[in-house]
Amino acid sequence: MKKRTGQKAFTLIELLIVISIIALLVSILMPALSKARQSAKSIMCLNNQRQMTMASYNYASSNNDFYPIAYYYNITPEKSSYHSWDFVTSKDWSTNPPTENIKPGILWSYDDNMEIQQCPSFKGKSNTLADPYTGYNYNTGFIGSGDLEKHPNKTAKVSMVKNPSNTALFGDGEYKDGANHYMRAPQDPGIQSDFCYAGTQGYRHNGKTNVAFCDGHGQSWQQRYTGGNENIAEGTGFLSEDNRLYDLK
Repeated sequence: MKKRTGQKAFTLIELLIVISIIALLVSILMPALSKARQSAKSIMCLNNQRQMTMASYNYASSNNDFYPIAYYYNITPEKSSYHSWDFVTSKDWSTNPPTENIKPGILWSYDDNMEIQQCPSFKGKSNTLADPYTGYNYNTGFIGSGDLEKHPNKTAKVSMVKNPSNTALFGDGEYKDGANHYMRAPQDPGIQSDFCYAGTQGYRHNGKTNVAFCDGHGQSWQQRYTGGNENIAEGTGFLSEDNRLYDLK
């Protein structure tokens, strides 16, 4: 049998060089892959918000042009209910501790895919611990209103929105304590200004936040304003320095 000649094994130095090159390539590619994953999640998030917008318009078409109410809050010996636009929580006070149960809110008879309520980039728990999905908020001060607002139950009509392409309807809700279902403007008319920080948006999609506007289009929004409020957490904020992207004008 003939011996093969002219073949040379890799030296240790050569192997280390190859390993170093591979490690360098991986370190270069990993951030790009991570950014691509985040971009895919952002696209999914925008699609979720557009579906919620469509559901709200389907609701309005069956309810005299009114948008869904953001929440109602009624405490009885049997239950408390809130977050009507997404889920309703019923609390059985006869147990110790009280037992919480949830059911779909009024909006979901118009879109039965309840998983669109979950932002794929948000892992925080809902403020209402029984809620299975979280990550989005709804323009409460100007559109949705609610029982505890300064002008309770004054839900806006679709026809009242003068500039729908620049009026936010749904967004990536987030503040310093995690999640919040209620989108607030910097000078929100429905709540004390000291508490508007709880209705800020989370800029969690490669430094941007996703917004669904009243005309149905979704957009990744980069501008972020803190309104000078020290309670606004890093990576969260308002869409504009005033109410112009929230109000009905």
